Amino acid sequence: MTPPPSSSPSSSTSSASPSPADLVITGCTALVHDEHEGIAFVEDAAIVVREGVIASIGPAEETAPVATAERIDARGQVAMPGLINCHTHAPMVALRGIAEDLPAEEWFNDVIWPVECNLTALDVELGARLACAEMIRGGVTCFADHYFSMDTVAAVVEETGMRAHLGEAFFSSQGPEGREKSLEFALRHRGAADGRITTALAPHAPYTVEYADLAATAELAGAHGLPVHLHASESRDQTDNSLTRHGVTPIEVLERTGLLGVDAGVLIAHGTGIIARDLPILERATGPVAVATAPRGYLKFAWPTTPVRALRRVGVPVGLATDGAASNNSLDVWEAMALTALVQKSTEGDPRWLTSRQALHHATLQSARAVGLGEWIGSLAPGRRADIVLVDLSGPHTQPVHDLAATLVHSARSADVRTTIVDGRVLMRDRELLTVDVPATVRELTDRLAPLTDRSHGGRIQDYDKPPQ
Repeated sequence: MTPPPSSSPSSSTSSASPSPADLVITGCTALVHDEHEGIAFVEDAAIVVREGVIASIGPAEETAPVATAERIDARGQVAMPGLINCHTHAPMVALRGIAEDLPAEEWFNDVIWPVECNLTALDVELGARLACAEMIRGGVTCFADHYFSMDTVAAVVEETGMRAHLGEAFFSSQGPEGREKSLEFALRHRGAADGRITTALAPHAPYTVEYADLAATAELAGAHGLPVHLHASESRDQTDNSLTRHGVTPIEVLERTGLLGVDAGVLIAHGTGIIARDLPILERATGPVAVATAPRGYLKFAWPTTPVRALRRVGVPVGLATDGAASNNSLDVWEAMALTALVQKSTEGDPRWLTSRQALHHATLQSARAVGLGEWIGSLAPGRRADIVLVDLSGPHTQPVHDLAATLVHSARSADVRTTIVDGRVLMRDRELLTVDVPATVRELTDRLAPLTDRSHGGRIQDYDKPPQ
């Protein structure tokens, strides 16, 4: 994977480095990670940013004399690493609320896949732009997207200033051209947008991509140093169907086709159907493996949740996600963080799992690792890219603060994010979006809704894996 561009800032406090800064944030409480993979909070901190990189974090008084192009007074606010949406389909915000209260097979076959036959590049562009606006306002600085017309999404990422991990989705029903298009996209856009775009090969899922195509994808990933992002074991029904038809689980399919040995890693979306026999397979994987969990959608589909605790025991990082807004209705990773903590407590029958601090770790550093960027983002430290959000906890729903981690996870909301910064560039300041014209986007998208949502043609782009009769 091509890393974001980097410089070599001093790891000392800014008083030892007299060169002007691009941005200085003062007076905040900074969320930092310790060497034991825990989190801590530094009071009255200042963050110095040069050339898109965090140069130092230190006492606020030591940065007072630092010359800077931009200074943000963040007194009373918490500085956090930007949140990461580890699996979504950003353009699907155009389909928000179109298919409600349906089981997965009807949701796909009767509504979503017929509607997606109508998608144009303009629909994808407008949906992606609106999605980026929603995520920026919610403190998301990076997202992993798996969809169609990804050249268009890449252009929107560059325009809006976000960071993204992008893959052009394909099915075996497209023939070899689908896989080739996914590879061409990944190679063409790797390192684009000044390094803010990383790419992956993106087969849809084991039930829509044949074993030979999955094996070929693994070979291409190895040959080109690319990671793979796909859906697998999305639900227990999918796992049961695979066992009935083929005698193996979707995770076993990934192993047999070589995807669990990809050097650049594989990101598995959902994994709610991962069962006990899959865990040793994931543990012995010879390449990096991560899972993205999107709990709100599972609640809507009446699915079980991702076995986060079991995955962590075998060394698999779990990142937070929203999935697309067509199933989740929102791209609110803040909500995903709170739901992950709550659903895990309920599922495990243990109020001590997940703790607020563990949930914050999943939302930041583990999510960065899940998308292959753990060395560059996900924590506030010298040398990391300056992807930072400032959270205002002055509202009545966040006061008083007895436990800051609990306040952030269980009381704060995405609307409490005041400022969002990616690569040292301010994309939202004091709730004002600086890179997206939302009213214009909504007007243009609204004009497209009638042709986009027409299902009278009777077609669909794919078939969902219905249970055997």
